[in-house]
Amino acid sequence: MQNKVLLLICGLIVLTSCAHRSGHTRQHLRSSHSQTVNSRQGKNEAVAHIGKQTETLLPTEIFKLFNKAVFIVMTTDGEQAFQGSGFFIGEHGLAVSNYHVFQGTLTGLEKIKMVGSENLYEVIEVIHKDSERDFILFRVNCENSCYIPIADEKPAVGAKVYAIGSPKGLENTFSSGEVSQWRTNYLMQINVSIDFGSSGGALINERGQAVGITSGTLDAKSNANLNYAWSIDAVKPYLRLK
Repeated sequence: MQNKVLLLICGLIVLTSCAHRSGHTRQHLRSSHSQTVNSRQGKNEAVAHIGKQTETLLPTEIFKLFNKAVFIVMTTDGEQAFQGSGFFIGEHGLAVSNYHVFQGTLTGLEKIKMVGSENLYEVIEVIHKDSERDFILFRVNCENSCYIPIADEKPAVGAKVYAIGSPKGLENTFSSGEVSQWRTNYLMQINVSIDFGSSGGALINERGQAVGITSGTLDAKSNANLNYAWSIDAVKPYLRLK
Protein backbone atom coordinates (compact mmCIF):
# COMPACT_ATOMS: atom_id res chain seq x y z
CA MET A 1 0.00 0.00 0.00
CA GLN A 2 2.80 2.43 0.90
CA ASN A 3 4.51 1.88 -2.46
CA LYS A 4 1.20 2.42 -4.22
CA VAL A 5 0.64 5.71 -2.44
CA LEU A 6 4.14 6.91 -3.28
CA LEU A 7 3.56 6.09 -6.94
CA LEU A 8 0.34 8.13 -6.88
CA ILE A 9 2.16 11.12 -5.41
CA CYS A 10 4.93 10.80 -8.00
CA GLY A 11 2.29 10.80 -10.71
CA LEU A 12 1.01 14.11 -9.43
CA ILE A 13 4.49 15.63 -9.37
CA VAL A 14 4.82 15.26 -13.13
CA LEU A 15 1.15 16.27 -13.52
CA THR A 16 0.16 13.37 -15.71
CA SER A 17 -3.47 12.42 -16.19
CA CYS A 18 -4.96 12.39 -12.75
CA ALA A 19 -8.19 13.43 -11.11
CA HIS A 20 -8.40 17.08 -10.13
CA ARG A 21 -10.43 18.48 -7.29
CA SER A 22 -11.85 21.82 -8.21
CA GLY A 23 -14.91 22.18 -6.12
CA HIS A 24 -18.14 20.33 -6.38
CA THR A 25 -20.69 21.42 -8.97
CA ARG A 26 -23.51 23.05 -7.02
CA GLN A 27 -27.02 23.20 -8.43
CA HIS A 28 -28.32 24.72 -5.17
CA LEU A 29 -26.47 27.14 -2.92
CA ARG A 30 -26.58 26.64 0.83
CA SER A 31 -25.17 28.53 3.80
CA SER A 32 -23.40 26.66 4.40
CA HIS A 33 10.74 22.49 7.39
CA SER A 34 12.83 21.68 8.01
CA GLN A 35 13.55 23.11 4.57
CA THR A 36 13.54 26.79 3.64
CA VAL A 37 12.04 28.05 0.41
CA ASN A 38 14.97 28.68 -1.88
CA SER A 39 13.39 31.08 -4.37
CA ARG A 40 13.30 34.31 -2.36
CA GLN A 41 13.98 36.64 -5.28
CA GLY A 42 11.05 38.99 -5.72
CA LYS A 43 9.41 38.05 -2.44
CA ASN A 44 10.66 41.10 -0.58
CA GLU A 45 8.44 43.19 -2.83
CA ALA A 46 5.38 41.38 -1.52
CA VAL A 47 6.46 41.99 2.06
CA ALA A 48 7.02 45.66 1.29
CA HIS A 49 3.52 45.90 -0.15
CA ILE A 50 1.92 44.83 3.12
CA GLY A 51 0.93 47.99 4.95
CA LYS A 52 0.36 49.87 1.68
CA GLN A 53 -3.07 48.42 1.17
CA THR A 54 -4.82 51.58 -0.03
CA GLU A 55 -3.12 51.48 -3.42
CA THR A 56 -4.85 50.10 -6.48
CA LEU A 57 -2.49 47.76 -8.27
CA LEU A 58 -2.27 46.76 -11.90
CA PRO A 59 -3.04 43.10 -12.66
CA THR A 60 0.58 42.58 -13.69
CA GLU A 61 1.74 43.95 -10.33
CA ILE A 62 -0.61 41.66 -8.40
CA PHE A 63 0.68 38.59 -10.17
CA LYS A 64 4.30 39.64 -9.75
CA LEU A 65 3.83 40.29 -6.03
CA PHE A 66 1.83 37.20 -5.10
CA ASN A 67 2.53 34.52 -7.66
CA LYS A 68 4.89 32.74 -5.27
CA ALA A 69 2.38 32.87 -2.42
CA VAL A 70 0.17 30.33 -4.24
CA PHE A 71 1.03 26.64 -4.46
CA ILE A 72 -0.17 23.24 -5.68
CA VAL A 73 -1.67 20.77 -3.20
CA MET A 74 -1.33 17.07 -4.04
CA THR A 75 -3.35 14.46 -2.15
CA THR A 76 -4.37 10.81 -2.47
CA ASP A 77 -6.94 8.46 -1.00
CA GLY A 78 -4.66 5.48 -1.63
CA GLU A 79 -6.38 4.62 -4.88
CA GLN A 80 -6.63 7.89 -6.73
CA ALA A 81 -4.51 11.05 -6.83
CA PHE A 82 -5.96 14.56 -6.60
CA GLN A 83 -4.64 18.06 -7.19
CA GLY A 84 -5.84 21.39 -5.85
CA SER A 85 -4.41 24.77 -4.88
CA GLY A 86 -3.62 26.72 -1.72
CA PHE A 87 -1.96 29.96 -0.66
CA PHE A 88 -0.02 31.55 2.18
CA ILE A 89 -1.74 34.20 4.30
CA GLY A 90 1.10 34.69 6.80
CA GLU A 91 4.69 33.83 7.62
CA HIS A 92 5.96 30.53 9.03
CA GLY A 93 4.00 28.51 6.49
CA LEU A 94 0.50 29.73 7.49
CA ALA A 95 -1.81 28.78 4.62
CA VAL A 96 -5.39 28.11 3.53
CA SER A 97 -7.14 25.94 0.98
CA ASN A 98 -10.54 24.34 0.47
CA TYR A 99 -11.50 21.60 2.91
CA HIS A 100 -12.76 19.40 0.07
CA VAL A 101 -9.23 19.30 -1.41
CA PHE A 102 -8.18 17.32 1.70
CA GLN A 103 -11.44 15.57 2.56
CA GLY A 104 -11.29 11.76 2.40
CA THR A 105 -7.56 11.66 1.65
CA LEU A 106 -4.75 10.07 3.65
CA THR A 107 -3.61 12.37 6.44
CA GLY A 108 0.13 13.03 6.47
CA LEU A 109 0.68 12.21 2.81
CA GLU A 110 -0.34 15.61 1.44
CA LYS A 111 2.39 17.29 -0.59
CA ILE A 112 2.83 21.00 -1.26
CA LYS A 113 4.67 22.18 -4.38
CA MET A 114 5.79 25.79 -4.69
CA VAL A 115 5.90 27.57 -8.02
CA GLY A 116 9.23 27.16 -9.78
CA SER A 117 10.53 24.59 -7.30
CA GLU A 118 10.83 20.82 -7.42
CA ASN A 119 10.96 20.58 -3.62
CA LEU A 120 7.94 19.08 -1.90
CA TYR A 121 6.74 20.25 1.50
CA GLU A 122 4.36 18.84 4.09
CA VAL A 123 1.42 19.95 6.18
CA ILE A 124 2.69 19.94 9.77
CA GLU A 125 -0.31 21.41 11.59
CA VAL A 126 -4.04 21.73 10.91
CA ILE A 127 -5.29 24.76 12.81
CA HIS A 128 -8.94 24.54 11.83
CA LYS A 129 -11.13 22.90 9.20
CA ASP A 130 -14.72 23.66 8.27
CA SER A 131 -16.67 21.45 5.88
CA GLU A 132 -19.68 23.80 5.76
CA ARG A 133 -17.69 26.84 4.67
CA ASP A 134 -15.20 24.65 2.85
CA PHE A 135 -11.86 25.89 4.18
CA ILE A 136 -8.87 24.45 5.97
CA LEU A 137 -6.28 26.55 7.82
CA PHE A 138 -2.89 24.88 8.23
CA ARG A 139 0.88 25.25 8.38
CA VAL A 140 3.46 24.02 5.89
CA ASN A 141 7.01 23.09 6.91
CA CYS A 142 8.64 26.06 5.19
CA GLU A 143 9.70 29.57 6.09
CA ASN A 144 7.95 31.59 3.41
CA SER A 145 8.38 35.32 3.10
CA CYS A 146 5.74 35.78 0.39
CA TYR A 147 2.13 35.77 1.48
CA ILE A 148 -1.13 37.54 0.63
CA PRO A 149 -2.49 39.93 3.29
CA ILE A 150 -6.14 39.47 4.22
CA ALA A 151 -8.67 42.12 3.24
CA ASP A 152 -10.54 44.01 5.96
CA GLU A 153 -13.68 44.37 3.84
CA LYS A 154 -15.71 42.19 1.52
CA PRO A 155 -15.63 43.16 -2.15
CA ALA A 156 -18.82 44.73 -3.48
CA VAL A 157 -20.82 43.28 -6.34
CA GLY A 158 -19.10 44.46 -9.50
CA ALA A 159 -15.68 44.81 -7.84
CA LYS A 160 -12.69 43.62 -9.85
CA VAL A 161 -11.03 40.47 -8.51
CA TYR A 162 -8.18 38.24 -9.62
CA ALA A 163 -7.56 34.52 -9.16
CA ILE A 164 -4.29 32.61 -8.97
CA GLY A 165 -4.47 28.81 -8.91
CA SER A 166 -3.52 25.70 -10.84
CA PRO A 167 -6.49 24.57 -12.96
CA LYS A 168 -5.87 21.08 -14.35
CA GLY A 169 -2.33 21.30 -13.02
CA LEU A 170 -1.42 24.39 -15.05
CA GLU A 171 0.73 25.92 -12.35
CA ASN A 172 -0.30 29.35 -11.06
CA THR A 173 -2.65 30.45 -13.80
CA PHE A 174 -3.84 34.07 -13.51
CA SER A 175 -7.40 35.10 -14.38
CA SER A 176 -9.61 38.11 -13.73
CA GLY A 177 -13.25 39.09 -13.48
CA GLU A 178 -15.79 40.58 -11.11
CA VAL A 179 -17.87 39.64 -8.11
CA SER A 180 -21.20 38.72 -9.69
CA GLN A 181 -23.25 38.47 -6.49
CA TRP A 182 -23.17 37.50 -2.83
CA ARG A 183 -25.28 34.36 -2.41
CA THR A 184 -24.82 33.96 1.34
CA ASN A 185 -22.83 35.88 3.93
CA TYR A 186 -19.74 33.81 3.07
CA LEU A 187 -20.36 32.62 -0.49
CA MET A 188 -19.77 34.88 -3.48
CA GLN A 189 -20.58 34.23 -7.10
CA ILE A 190 -17.78 35.28 -9.46
CA ASN A 191 -17.23 35.31 -13.21
CA VAL A 192 -13.48 34.76 -12.83
CA SER A 193 -12.38 31.76 -14.90
CA ILE A 194 -11.46 28.74 -12.76
CA ASP A 195 -11.46 25.00 -13.44
CA PHE A 196 -10.70 21.63 -11.87
CA GLY A 197 -7.53 22.07 -9.80
CA SER A 198 -8.28 25.71 -8.99
CA SER A 199 -9.92 24.73 -5.69
CA GLY A 200 -8.21 26.43 -2.77
CA GLY A 201 -6.58 29.13 -4.87
CA ALA A 202 -6.44 32.82 -4.03
CA LEU A 203 -9.05 35.40 -4.94
CA ILE A 204 -7.43 38.84 -4.66
CA ASN A 205 -8.81 42.38 -4.82
CA GLU A 206 -7.29 45.37 -6.63
CA ARG A 207 -5.31 46.35 -3.54
CA GLY A 208 -3.49 43.03 -3.39
CA GLN A 209 -5.51 41.53 -0.53
CA ALA A 210 -7.04 38.07 -0.26
CA VAL A 211 -10.84 38.31 -0.31
CA GLY A 212 -11.70 34.69 -0.98
CA ILE A 213 -10.80 31.07 -1.68
CA THR A 214 -11.76 29.95 -5.19
CA SER A 215 -13.81 26.77 -5.05
CA GLY A 216 -15.73 25.66 -8.13
CA THR A 217 -18.52 26.13 -10.61
CA LEU A 218 -22.24 26.38 -10.03
CA ASP A 219 -23.08 24.63 -13.30
CA ALA A 220 -20.45 22.65 -15.17
CA LYS A 221 -22.69 22.42 -18.27
CA SER A 222 -23.16 26.17 -18.58
CA ASN A 223 -20.98 28.51 -20.62
CA ALA A 224 -21.96 31.49 -18.48
CA ASN A 225 -18.87 31.31 -16.22
CA LEU A 226 -20.97 30.76 -13.08
CA ASN A 227 -18.24 30.19 -10.51
CA TYR A 228 -17.97 30.72 -6.79
CA ALA A 229 -15.52 31.41 -3.98
CA TRP A 230 -15.73 31.39 -0.21
CA SER A 231 -15.11 34.63 1.64
CA ILE A 232 -11.83 34.88 3.53
CA ASP A 233 -13.95 36.24 6.40
CA ALA A 234 -14.79 32.64 7.31
CA VAL A 235 -11.13 32.06 8.23
CA LYS A 236 -10.53 35.20 10.30
CA PRO A 237 -11.82 33.94 13.68
CA TYR A 238 -9.28 31.10 13.63
CA LEU A 239 -6.15 32.98 12.68
CA ARG A 240 -3.11 32.63 14.91
CA LEU A 241 -0.61 34.90 13.20
CA LYS A 242 2.75 35.01 14.93
